[in-house]
Amino acid sequence: MTARAADRARYDRATAQLDAPVAIVDLDAFDANADDLVRRAGGKPIRVASKSVRCRALLERVLAREGFAGIMSFTLAESLWLARSGFDDVLLAYPSADRAGYAELAADPKLAAAVTVMVDDPAQLDLIDAARAGGGEVVRVCLELDTALKLLGGRVRIGARRSPLHSPAQVAEVARAVARRPGFQLVGIMAYEGHVAGVGDAVAGRPLRSRAVRLMQAAARRELAERRAAVVRAVREVVPDLEFVNGGGTGSVQHTAAEDAVTEIAAGSGLYVPRLFDNYTSFRGRPAALFALPVVRRPGVGVVTVLGGGYPASGAPGADRLPVPYLPEGLRYDPQEGAGEVQTPLLGPVADDLLIGDKVWFRHAKAGELCERFDTLHLVKGDAVTATVPTYRGEGHTFL
Repeated sequence: MTARAADRARYDRATAQLDAPVAIVDLDAFDANADDLVRRAGGKPIRVASKSVRCRALLERVLAREGFAGIMSFTLAESLWLARSGFDDVLLAYPSADRAGYAELAADPKLAAAVTVMVDDPAQLDLIDAARAGGGEVVRVCLELDTALKLLGGRVRIGARRSPLHSPAQVAEVARAVARRPGFQLVGIMAYEGHVAGVGDAVAGRPLRSRAVRLMQAAARRELAERRAAVVRAVREVVPDLEFVNGGGTGSVQHTAAEDAVTEIAAGSGLYVPRLFDNYTSFRGRPAALFALPVVRRPGVGVVTVLGGGYPASGAPGADRLPVPYLPEGLRYDPQEGAGEVQTPLLGPVADDLLIGDKVWFRHAKAGELCERFDTLHLVKGDAVTATVPTYRGEGHTFL
């Protein structure tokens, strides 16, 4: 029996009394992935990206482990909810226009001490001030650096379009604007190199593209390491007691951790290891988050139909944004239908071994987005479900 076949047998036994659709997290794989992230971080703390987990119980589990400290959140409403729930170090990774949230933040000393908001434009400070509604608490601020690699005088750009702050001078200028402004405290810098951390460099069947990605990423790492160090020096001239410099992501942990200027690493997807992280040479994780759909039809030889399955991930549309049939091995989508809203046909000789009611296990393309489809996660240890915990959705929250 292969390792994957053994996993399928375990998951089927663990969930035998549960009707699909059902989502699980394999705790042995989850914990092993957490250990690997800590190893790659080389002693620098890892701030957990909550959008990649979206389950309070699992955030608590990983933050209880040595090597992890703090949360990187994705909306202000989520940040405030987490802070009210007892998480005392929450970095909001994206600027917000949530005026009601800012009013709540500025009026509550506990929330203001726990939550740091993201800024890359003085106009965002204006919005926060206008939203205070009399709240006088100091708002903790982090500045985001644009990590994109610019070539040919800026005519070619490689990297996500995020912050407008690219040069040390630009970041230092906004740092001075924050420092001059009453009611704000600049505490950190963040830089997410998505073109390194979030792009696989070993795409199956595409050796030339994979080599091109590796060359691009090596150049991007060198350029960013030099520029990030210069940015940190420039900002420390304005704010000498800067608390943290955050960088990285699951795919670049060890490279970002090697930079002296970086004090902490961000990662989250590496805990679940969705399918998009199969194409990396720098690490190998264990799939930890899966979902099962039930076989409800057998239309013919070599075909079964499962209920549901149309759970595409965000990003540029493409086949790599679809969940992948994982267990049993050997199933594939019908190219004429793909993953369906209510039903999904699956093709392959192994389909003939499946019976009505059997489970087919899938891996989602991205990490936390799976939790927007399920109210609960069943936590599997060995071949048993040891706990069932709510996702954000299960607690009544869909922040985006």
